[in-house]
This record gives sequence, C-alpha cells and structure tokens, in this order.
Amino acid sequence: MRRLITTGSPFEEQIGYSRAVVCDGWIFVAGTTGFDYDQMILPETIEEQCGNTLATIGRALAEAGAGFDDVVRVRYILPERNDWPACWPLVSAAFGTARPAATMIVAGLQDPAMKIEIEVTARLPA
Repeated sequence: MRRLITTGSPFEEQIGYSRAVVCDGWIFVAGTTGFDYDQMILPETIEEQCGNTLATIGRALAEAGAGFDDVVRVRYILPERNDWPACWPLVSAAFGTARPAATMIVAGLQDPAMKIEIEVTARLPA
C-alpha cells in the first residue's frame, strides 16, 4: 500500500513529486527547503530556513502518523558548509532523541536563495 502526502506546495505539482510517500511501514520525506508555504516566502537567514524546513517535515511526518523520534535516516544538504553549525541547535532539538543515521552534503540547491535542504526516512511506530 502506498500513500502520498502533500503540503499543497505549487512545486510538488509543477515538478511532479510528493512531500512524503508512505509505503510498507516506511515514510520517505522528500528533500525539503526553507519555504514558508503559507506565505510562499523564503526567509533570508539559515536559522529561519532550517526552522521552516523542520516544521514542514514535522507536519508531513505527523500526517503520516509519525514524528521526529521515528526518523532513522536524515540527509542535510547545504550550499555553504559554514552555515551548518548555525543549524546544530535546531536539528539537535528535532533529532536528538532519535539520533538517526545522518549525512551532511555540500552542494548547490535549485535556487541560489535556498540555504538548506533536508531529506528524511522514518519508520511508522509499531
């Protein structure tokens, strides 16, 4: 059984993806950036973008029936490695209990204004 989760972001329809896919007890959350989807704005600071990213991921996980403590894998992608330490308090608050396997990658993102993208994999609670 496969269930698709959307945030209603116009990008999901334009590009052809889902915010998350639930399949066989797993939740795969797409790479998520710092857009505030209610206002369709991208804040300027890495901290604000990271906070928005985590909030969007948290809503997708909740809709799937899980939370941050169910995350088993996380990938952080940042264009600027020097921005990464500013994110540590936020990601530690989100993932500090679950302590998922994690990777941080330095790479360009789709829009030069984007400062972070986070992708997670979670397991539905038993």
